[in-house]
Amino acid sequence: MSELNEANYRRISIINWMLTVPMMVLFAWPYFYTADLMGLDTLYCYMGAFIFAAPFMLTILHGHVTMALGSLHRHHYYDWMTQEKPLTYGLFFHPMFVKTRFRLIMLILSLLFLPAGYLLGI
Repeated sequence: MSELNEANYRRISIINWMLTVPMMVLFAWPYFYTADLMGLDTLYCYMGAFIFAAPFMLTILHGHVTMALGSLHRHHYYDWMTQEKPLTYGLFFHPMFVKTRFRLIMLILSLLFLPAGYLLGI
């Protein structure tokens, strides 16, 4: 049986959605505590922690798709999510999110957020 079918895509998507929250917490806590130690407001701590954790989470979820389907076939999964199921399974996992440039920009922005928040006294 081929792994390139809708039932397998749906299974991969559900597993990715189930892994999202635990990975966000796992990767966000170091940033949150660092920002809290620097005296940033709690809202900014949470926002920065989300921006910091998202690239790591997206990298692992992209790796999960790659391991499940193979690097040559993962584009079929992303096409299925964006073209056939754009507002359900593919709502959060847009193809732009798997781009390395986008994930690096998010990481750099979150790291710039720390000194900016500290210097502005937010």
